[in-house]
Amino acid sequence: MKLPVPTGYHPYCSKVQTLPLIPAIKPTFRRSGWARMDSTVRRNRTKHKVVVIMGATGTGKSKLSIDLATRFPAEIINSDKIQIYSGLDITTNKIQMHERQGVPHHLLGDFDSSHAEITPSQFRSVAAAAISDISSRRKLPVLAGGSNSFIHALLVDRFDSESDPFNGSDSVSTELRYRCCFLWVDVSFAVLSDYLSKRVDEMLGSGMLEELAKFYDPDEDESRPKTGLRKAIGVPEFDRHFRKYPPVDQGIIAGNPKKKKDDPEMESFEEAVKAIKDNTCHLAKKQIEKILRMRGAGWDLKRLDATEAFRVLLSSDSGKKSSEIWEKQVVEPSVKFVRRFLEE
Repeated sequence: MKLPVPTGYHPYCSKVQTLPLIPAIKPTFRRSGWARMDSTVRRNRTKHKVVVIMGATGTGKSKLSIDLATRFPAEIINSDKIQIYSGLDITTNKIQMHERQGVPHHLLGDFDSSHAEITPSQFRSVAAAAISDISSRRKLPVLAGGSNSFIHALLVDRFDSESDPFNGSDSVSTELRYRCCFLWVDVSFAVLSDYLSKRVDEMLGSGMLEELAKFYDPDEDESRPKTGLRKAIGVPEFDRHFRKYPPVDQGIIAGNPKKKKDDPEMESFEEAVKAIKDNTCHLAKKQIEKILRMRGAGWDLKRLDATEAFRVLLSSDSGKKSSEIWEKQVVEPSVKFVRRFLEE
């Protein structure tokens, strides 16, 4: 089995390569001077400072990370366990290149999921390497993503890969190996649910169906557990649809999907879309529960209420007003928190 690791890493590198799986990833990355993670971090007298942007899916974490990185000398590290893989950019809702405004992104689409799945332990190593690299160049690492198991694995001082602090009796550790400024972007669940439903429709309008049709593998063994990119919401839901109605037969790959009303094919399509929306909302609920667990354990999460910005965004006259609310209620307090954090 091989573990995908980006070799000769550079923030703008888009090549996906693989290295043999080893017990613990210890990247050398000599050109950028990356150190080996755990031992180096413990030897450092001063802990690296890291800004951590948390929140449920769809709450604007990527947007806030860009807002901050254009105001501070920062680089962004992705902590979404699905966006870490290359491919399905629409389905996984990766931030588009033009939206990044030239800000370097790390671990975003850098891994090939066809060989193996990135574990929390492995993410701990490669993300710590990115933090060391960014900090060594006097830039601020900004961690952004919704995978709280990855965030916990990276940040805690002593990580036990055998325990799960979010499922069972194991507790969330409060001993962190970095100095962190936690920003939690929160949206009331009722408003967020409506927005997530709308976002799925927008993703379908942007080519999500065609993307999934090309990704579909009719020869895949259905009994095998889903790993890596195949866990992305949208893949299993539309795989079930495509097994009944192959995408080639529907003309989807050619870009001309049939849209017949009141027939079994359209009913199957609508069932897949509903399942995607339901599963996305379920994911958001689980993410919020994990965030609350970390906060309850003592993590100093600074809550930013983005509900009004999203409520206006869902209204007919969204546009500029929503952006103004976002700037005032989310960006401005975030900037103050980060500035104070850097001055400490």
